[in-house]
Amino acid sequence: MGDRIELVVLTLDFGGNVNPEDEKGKIWFSGKFVDWKDANIHVMSHVIHYGSAVFEGLRCYDTANGPATFRLKDHVNRLFDSAKIYRMEIPFTRDEIFDACQETVKINNMKSAYVRPIAFRGYNTLGVDPTGIPIEVVIGTMSWGTYLGEEAINVGVDVRISSWTRIAPNTFPAMAKCGANYMNSQLIKMEAAVDGYIEGIALDANGYVSEGSGENIFIIKNGKILTPPLGASVLPGITRNCVITLAEEIGYEVIEQLVPRELLYIADEVFFTGSAAEVSPIKSIDRIPIGSGKRGPLTEKLQRRFFDIIEGKAEDKYGWLTYVYK
Repeated sequence: MGDRIELVVLTLDFGGNVNPEDEKGKIWFSGKFVDWKDANIHVMSHVIHYGSAVFEGLRCYDTANGPATFRLKDHVNRLFDSAKIYRMEIPFTRDEIFDACQETVKINNMKSAYVRPIAFRGYNTLGVDPTGIPIEVVIGTMSWGTYLGEEAINVGVDVRISSWTRIAPNTFPAMAKCGANYMNSQLIKMEAAVDGYIEGIALDANGYVSEGSGENIFIIKNGKILTPPLGASVLPGITRNCVITLAEEIGYEVIEQLVPRELLYIADEVFFTGSAAEVSPIKSIDRIPIGSGKRGPLTEKLQRRFFDIIEGKAEDKYGWLTYVYK
């Protein structure tokens, strides 16, 4: 296509807010490290006006064997898939972006981080047609704690069914992790917060359960594990894939099927998954307690297995960790 594309890497602080210490660090920008203050884009960039970006989010964990990024290759591959869907050509190889993520964690001396690659259409024109607009790619390493709150992992969170529906088929591509899609997510999240909930669950265009504002969802009922299929406007989550793998490892089949809203209320257990949310139990939905009203036993079992691997306490037989210092 001949578009100019740049790659940027930045560092933010705990919880996603800018840390003054991070501002002293370096950002990987188009193949080289620059000072934080020099990593800027123009206010008339296409992405600011149209949300024309695709992005990723993954964690680097401070494991028993040193900092390691989690399923970095899979996240890089999904970034390229999203870019392809939106006709965005990234002029770096997957290996170059993979290495840039590792090097940015390293140069900023981070032991744990949330890594955020994002490709976006930059400065050239504000026409809706993006042809010829330069594409810039940012990879950020940010300090980030428990996404849904400190009690989310051990106790669970209170959520609601959102009044906002997830994107319908043939409107936005749900399989692409696109910036514009997350305007829908913001509405879901803000509505939940205003009403006193931690998160919202969106239904799809046909009224079936889809996902949270930034998380996939799993339902446990009568010893069976269910999760909505990709056809329910679901992003193919990488942590979602981890849980499916770990559930099968301990003898459970995960069934991908359409999930009616009311099944959530009578489920034995429900939990979210995501790179930020990790594995977070849901203790109530619309003020209806789920199961015993706290983290259930199977959720806890899957959680512990997941965290044992990412913390380096158990064998990483699936090759999910890539150590920053080899």
